[in-house]
Amino acid sequence: MDVVINPFRLCSGLKVLGYFMIFLVLSIIALSYYAVVILIWAPHLLRGGFNSFFSFFIVILFHYLLILLTWSYMMVVFRDPGSVPDNWQLVSEEDLEEGNPTSISHNLGPQTSASALSDGTEIRPAIRYCSQCQNGKPPRCHHCSICQRCVLKMDHHCIWVVNCVGARNHKFFLLFVFYAFLETTLNTVVLLPSFVNFFEQTKKHSLSPGNLAVTFLAFVLNLAFALSLLCFVIMHTSLLLSNTTSVEVYEKKKAVHWKYDLGRKRNFEQVFGTKKMFWFFPLFSEEDLKNIPALHGLDFPIHSDTYVLLIIPAISHNPHRMTTNELQNKTNPSSDDMHSLSLSLSLAGGQRVWGRWMDGDGGKRRWDSPPKSKSD
Repeated sequence: MDVVINPFRLCSGLKVLGYFMIFLVLSIIALSYYAVVILIWAPHLLRGGFNSFFSFFIVILFHYLLILLTWSYMMVVFRDPGSVPDNWQLVSEEDLEEGNPTSISHNLGPQTSASALSDGTEIRPAIRYCSQCQNGKPPRCHHCSICQRCVLKMDHHCIWVVNCVGARNHKFFLLFVFYAFLETTLNTVVLLPSFVNFFEQTKKHSLSPGNLAVTFLAFVLNLAFALSLLCFVIMHTSLLLSNTTSVEVYEKKKAVHWKYDLGRKRNFEQVFGTKKMFWFFPLFSEEDLKNIPALHGLDFPIHSDTYVLLIIPAISHNPHRMTTNELQNKTNPSSDDMHSLSLSLSLAGGQRVWGRWMDGDGGKRRWDSPPKSKSD
């Protein structure tokens, strides 16, 4: 009997490296605290005058950023990024109203894979299936080889936090990167005069060799991390404003219009919420958690201009599902009609039509067919 070895299970060993990274982060914070506060700026507080006032401002700002940095870091480390519920399946609103929680995922199962139409167009299943977790995969969900599980709206696995970055801790990770950049930049600036005078102080022996070494090492480490974090801030800001995760970058390049791009403001709110008073803290308001499904990682709005390929099955498992003509002629679709679009994806054997719902007069919506070049 052949033994199948899964090489990705070896990735779980990176968790051990992650625990070392946590120790490294805390060590850098402790080193910076000793160099900036205790060694350099705290002694100036007792001298009086402008130097005392400026030192007080530096110390307060340092502690303020440190609190936000540590708070965000702890939240991204200990908050679950989002796991797929057991036996997850996409259930239509119509089935819920009728008390019949069935789903087309029953028809897909583990063997489901992408299929090709006769014209060569690839149709991917609306409900994806993870063979390792033996469970369905919601939209934007990916399997992490290190955590050995599927993560909702997975961005990446970060060894610095020994955790995945997903739908439910994405904001905390971005705040951690942002505050870490601000803190290391502040440390670099306030340690710069001491670093410039390093060799002069070495000759005069004004500081002990240990303190000189601490000052030198703290400046070099903070400078290196500030430059590195600047790149991360720019990259993740770009991804945030386009509503894209790190693992979706390649998929986005192949799309004519990225379906999750709702505009910069709404893209930002899909991660940070709509309440401005909570934007800079690793918290969410109850209203945002209630009104923004994307924060839970199971449902995501798409751009209204996104064309979808609607497949009307020849033999429908739902007798109430509309035909192509009925759906095209419907001017004010209900939420269940909209849901039928996603439920009908990838169910081959019937008619196909490209289109999208457009806002019309009087708050009504109409089905809009694309130009001939996109139609069958």
